[in-house]
Amino acid sequence: MNLKLLVALLALNVSLTLKAQEYPFKVNVVGKGNPILLFPGFTCTGAVWNAVVQDLSKNYECHVFTFAGFGDVPAIETPWLAEIKNGVSEYIIANKLKKPTAIGHSLGGSLALWMATEKEQFSNIILIDALTSTGALMMPNFKSEFISYDNPYNAQLLQMNSQEFSAMALQMAQGMTVNADKIQQIVDWMLQADRNTYVNGYTDLLKLDLRDAVTTIKTPITILAATQPYGEETARKTYQEQYKNLEDYTLKFAGKSAHFIMFDQPKWLIRELRLAL
Repeated sequence: MNLKLLVALLALNVSLTLKAQEYPFKVNVVGKGNPILLFPGFTCTGAVWNAVVQDLSKNYECHVFTFAGFGDVPAIETPWLAEIKNGVSEYIIANKLKKPTAIGHSLGGSLALWMATEKEQFSNIILIDALTSTGALMMPNFKSEFISYDNPYNAQLLQMNSQEFSAMALQMAQGMTVNADKIQQIVDWMLQADRNTYVNGYTDLLKLDLRDAVTTIKTPITILAATQPYGEETARKTYQEQYKNLEDYTLKFAGKSAHFIMFDQPKWLIRELRLAL
């Protein structure tokens, strides 16, 4: 065979191999031991897990994800969340991870639940302030098919200038943590996010309704939930309603904590993660 042709074919093969190994996320692997996949919440990078990883990596191999369109990870086309889900399944197979644990915050927890409804991929799932249906929490008489990508609210978000979007991000972040020192970090992640991913990706989350699908899950599930801003009694009713079709799970509440429990109650969270593991 002509040497130039051989070199060209080898280069093509390498290119195809590299392309096949590309994922719609970035993963940082830290520590040794049984594998744990850590999925961040919407717009967050894997850095949201820094304190958790510092502790768990002493005994576990932590695979810390940052999803496409967030942080410095390039955006992808829609359907965003379905591509993330499929990519994670491929990542588990490619890296020969046998029944890893999944720890997911918010959207990351919903992602782990979605994967578990389709295939028993995890040995253990730990959810941090994550729901079966975000849309059902926000809208009365919610039905997934009623949620459209092309709607006035999404159009408004896409058209916002940087000052308007920054003001909205700050208002949202102030309700997500009681730790004033962490508010700006949450805002920065929101501002860094690709705008189309922010809009269409959140629509993906709103459309995701796992309330009935969780009946198929056999994997042990621990839910670590925030109590703020409405208090533990209201939070308990919300979670019991959201997870009423899940046969068995453990539910615990982080006192005096808003959505980002890792910022508001870091010691409590690590202790509960250790217990669940």
